[in-house]
Amino acid sequence: MAQLESHKDEILNRGSLVFIAAQKRGNLLLNAEKFLVKNPISFPFLLDEDRSVTKSYGLYTALSFDSIMIAHPATLVIDRFERITYLYVGSNQLDRAPIADVLEAFGAAADAPGIHQT
Repeated sequence: MAQLESHKDEILNRGSLVFIAAQKRGNLLLNAEKFLVKNPISFPFLLDEDRSVTKSYGLYTALSFDSIMIAHPATLVIDRFERITYLYVGSNQLDRAPIADVLEAFGAAADAPGIHQT
């Protein structure tokens, strides 16, 4: 999240960004509320408490070597036609998409031909 914060203006000029965490509110181990107080962000942050979003994108893992009932970190860029134009699924809980790749994909999705809303 912090990596994308430093590119806030570039992102806002091309579209929008939403962070989604597949966890329940008040989680004792990974408490999103406490994290956001200490590390404020400029973009919306949603909790996928019932895992419906992560399941719909095939990102939920019931059991793996490093996780139980959680989604691996993933980055999706979705264009204005609701097509996934970039998908990066981390191989473990610490694996994140390269920021340069995300920004390139974000720019390409924003520049794709189509109807622009004003």
